[in-house]
Amino acid sequence: MVSAFIMIKTAAGKSEELLAAVHDAEGITEAHIVAGQYDIIAEATGTEVYDIMQSVSGHVRDLNGVADTRTYICLE
Repeated sequence: MVSAFIMIKTAAGKSEELLAAVHDAEGITEAHIVAGQYDIIAEATGTEVYDIMQSVSGHVRDLNGVADTRTYICLE
């Protein structure tokens, strides 16, 4: 099993609206609104790195109001 953390920057005022959609995206196991450079941090899991990248590119980045993402694959 592969895990990753996805940092999501949203358009102004969109964090709360996007939180449920991010949490419901395929492969996402947790999602939280945070303070800092990014607005939402999500955790994703999959059987391969490809599964996580597909979840980010196909399900999270395409959400209306997502301005930027950074994905960090866990190495442990």
